[in-house]
Amino acid sequence: MTGNAPTRANDARANMTLLLRVFLPFAFAYFLSYIFRGVNAVIFPYLERDIGITAGDLGLLTSVFFLFFAGCQPILGVALDRYGPRRVQTVLLVLAAAGSALFGLAAALPELVLARGLIGLGFAGGLMAAIKAITLWYPPERWGLITGFHMMAGGAGSMAATWPVQWSLSIMSWQGLFFWLAGLCLGTAVLLFVIVPERAPAKSRGTLREQFRATRIVLTDGFYWRLQPLISVQQLVFIGCISLWIGPWLRDVGGIADKEARADLQLYTTAVMTLGFASSGVIAGLCRRIGINDFVTTSITSLLFALVCGWLAFASPSHPLIAWALFGFLGACMIQYLPVMAAAFPPDYAGRVTTSSNLITFSVIFAGQWAIGKVVDLWPKTATGYSPDGYTWAFGTLFILQLAGLAWLLLSRGRPMARERLAVAE
Repeated sequence: MTGNAPTRANDARANMTLLLRVFLPFAFAYFLSYIFRGVNAVIFPYLERDIGITAGDLGLLTSVFFLFFAGCQPILGVALDRYGPRRVQTVLLVLAAAGSALFGLAAALPELVLARGLIGLGFAGGLMAAIKAITLWYPPERWGLITGFHMMAGGAGSMAATWPVQWSLSIMSWQGLFFWLAGLCLGTAVLLFVIVPERAPAKSRGTLREQFRATRIVLTDGFYWRLQPLISVQQLVFIGCISLWIGPWLRDVGGIADKEARADLQLYTTAVMTLGFASSGVIAGLCRRIGINDFVTTSITSLLFALVCGWLAFASPSHPLIAWALFGFLGACMIQYLPVMAAAFPPDYAGRVTTSSNLITFSVIFAGQWAIGKVVDLWPKTATGYSPDGYTWAFGTLFILQLAGLAWLLLSRGRPMARERLAVAE
């Protein structure tokens, strides 16, 4: 027993070092990413008042974050595998700081769109850089657990983007808020560069052209495409609503006119979402112990999530907090699809696997979130906001698309053969 004590002490010190110098810096960057993702769900009345934007404009402004986010994913994947997450994430955070400052200076929709796009580019590596760091510093059996904890930091950012943002607007303008956020981005970039230790990723093999060819193989893998359609649609629903449409829905369908009351409900929803992120890896681990693999566990979660979306679309819940809390918890648990997908590929391809998934997913989110606004705009505005009928059609379409994705998941015969294909390619 005494001989094991030094080993346990060394393990404890090593884990604390990883927590302080690897996990927390990347987690705080991800925390900021979710503030920016969700802030429009709170400030949208001020943008309507000061800029005169419509629902379609609001959808475009919010979704352009994901367009720029998606556009750089193939390059980001190669950069993470070639240069490591520390340097890549530092550069990106500087870009996010510049975008936030520009957003605070903007006075018209085109300027806001450009600034929002730059912010999206700056946070393009928020999850992917962290997953790459996790694969470098943690053993494979802990990837799902640590990924869930990392997502919890994103959930905390979503919480901060609700009532705390609403409170901040009582003491400063929305422009001033973005200047403060720019300073936080810049400070985090410095912190990450200074305290995260450097660990070289697995030696990148071949030329850049050969590495991009490996990305092409990932994007043509059968198992990848068995998962990707459902991931794309459900992340559109989840991120699109959490980052924007929950706020207008609560006002126009839920009948909650008070800004503070809406912010409170959004806070409760994101708190439950954070719990979902934190527990998703734990739930997957418990299911593995009783013989249910991660693929099956996450697929069951996806079905339940789709049913909740159908409830929001067609039933207009009398207790919206219950519906949105279930939405947040189940949507968060679907993050476990990423470790499932990454496990089908060699570890040194983790950056390209996750960024290839992001390329498709966030392109869909960009188009879909904008489309939701366009659908909502098809109905005449009411005295308080947008017509509830628009939400029924928009959310109902998303529900049907999720059912189609689940059917494809069930019927597809794609298998995780990516390791062999990549080995042959190299």
